Amino acid sequence: MNIPCSPLTDDTLFEGRLVCRQYRQGYRFSVDALLAAHFPDIQAENHILDLGCGCGVIGLVIAHRYRGEGVHVTGLEFQSDLAMVAHDNVLANNMESTMSVIEGDLRRIGEILSPESFDMIVCNPPYRKPDTGRVSLGDQRARARHEIDATLEEIVGAAAFAVKNRGRVVFVYPAGRAARLIHMMKLKKLEPKRFQPVYSYPGISEASLVLIESVKNGGEEVQVLYPFYLYTEKKGPYTRAMQKLYTD
Repeated sequence: MNIPCSPLTDDTLFEGRLVCRQYRQGYRFSVDALLAAHFPDIQAENHILDLGCGCGVIGLVIAHRYRGEGVHVTGLEFQSDLAMVAHDNVLANNMESTMSVIEGDLRRIGEILSPESFDMIVCNPPYRKPDTGRVSLGDQRARARHEIDATLEEIVGAAAFAVKNRGRVVFVYPAGRAARLIHMMKLKKLEPKRFQPVYSYPGISEASLVLIESVKNGGEEVQVLYPFYLYTEKKGPYTRAMQKLYTD
């Protein structure tokens, strides 16, 4: 796989305490990743898998926030260039003891990881089918946004394989396609337990994203949380809650 020629940028979170290197013109993380990293209630000693980790930002945020609590994050990434950047980010933040990165294909997850070996899976999956929009197979951003390297069913199946019985799986996904995700989760015995709609700003009629936490072989009760707003108003600044995702 070709390595992008685009230079890397060193971006920071948590007021400079966390560095995240990423390609200037390749795939760059968005608010989706920060939402996914903050949504789960992580316990001490949890082993967490960031499935399709990209540059590693979700795992970096989790490892940073739970540093010293025995939490360990493993990032699994198919694209070799992104896997290398994620590994460099682990080194840059001195997280070798709390985070590791594996380059591998989640469609062959049984050859890479042991079944039911993680307490939690967190995933920000591609959300477009490959036949929607213009897609370049060599475009790093396209591969992160479209189901080119794996279908949603394969991604959910990999999560179900890797998570322990009664373990939790967290997805961030476009609200308009949430029914498809929930259908796939239930097929794989991942029962939704917590659901939070994410809106661009108050007063808008439709949510843009959903955060869903499921439990493997869990019961049917679902907790629907208060909406999360990204901006105070249309074209306005971030809400206080959104600002906190960058600093706390």
